[in-house]
Amino acid sequence: MADQSAEELLLDVRVAEASKLYKFYLNNEKKILGTAGVVTFLVVWELVGNTLQLINPMFMSAPSLIFNAAVQMFGSGEIYNDLYVSGLELFWGYFLSAVVAVPFGIMVGWYKRASYIFDPFINAMNATPRVALLPLVIIWLGIGILSKVGIIFLGAVFPILINTRDGVKTTPYNLLTAARSFGASEWMLFKTVVLPSTIPFILTGLRLGLGRAIVGVMVGELYAATAGIGFMITVAGATFQTDKVFVGVLIFALTGMIGMELLTRVERRFDKWRPQVGAQAQG
Repeated sequence: MADQSAEELLLDVRVAEASKLYKFYLNNEKKILGTAGVVTFLVVWELVGNTLQLINPMFMSAPSLIFNAAVQMFGSGEIYNDLYVSGLELFWGYFLSAVVAVPFGIMVGWYKRASYIFDPFINAMNATPRVALLPLVIIWLGIGILSKVGIIFLGAVFPILINTRDGVKTTPYNLLTAARSFGASEWMLFKTVVLPSTIPFILTGLRLGLGRAIVGVMVGELYAATAGIGFMITVAGATFQTDKVFVGVLIFALTGMIGMELLTRVERRFDKWRPQVGAQAQG
């Protein structure tokens, strides 16, 4: 903390003594360097993939070609049904995983006996690759949207559940003891101590679960799908349309980036609620 304060003070001194242009750079260094890195990468990629054609476009596209493909796909409307199908699958799979994982994780984290019973199954399922379960999910739920929702659910539910469970278990024991000493009921204890302590962990789990859910969309649509961005990527890859493949990949990447950023901003608002030291709660 002291080192950080010294660095901030040094930065303030440098900013005060610098010229206006240098001040602007110092205050926006992260954005400037990040933007410069991205622009440099895109320029080099464009030169290699299109202008100089050092790589066969069949195997590697270029930013301008990807942009033209995206304009054509959105202009003709051919991509909208795929976006709708993938969006519907992602929404329901992620929503159901959160609805199931949060209360179940709280229960397992709060009640020791529930933890003893369910922890082996939770840990085993979390360690099992979801791809290995895909044939079973298709057998049980068919080849429609339900099977994709199922694989997305399986991908997202365990990060959310485990983070919620661990958040409850790390509730500061001294706060629980203090609340009980004042005669707080179990409901008051949960509402005023356990839940505020667990919320940052739940948000972390939701952020991790979103990444797994997006992977689940792609994995689910690789098998027995007739629509969706993953299906579009598969068809484009099979016909060597690398520009369309990159359009689909960028859609997944942007979806993940935007979702992660939104959840990260929400998570930061609850950072002060995150306990530094915790102990196993009792129920």
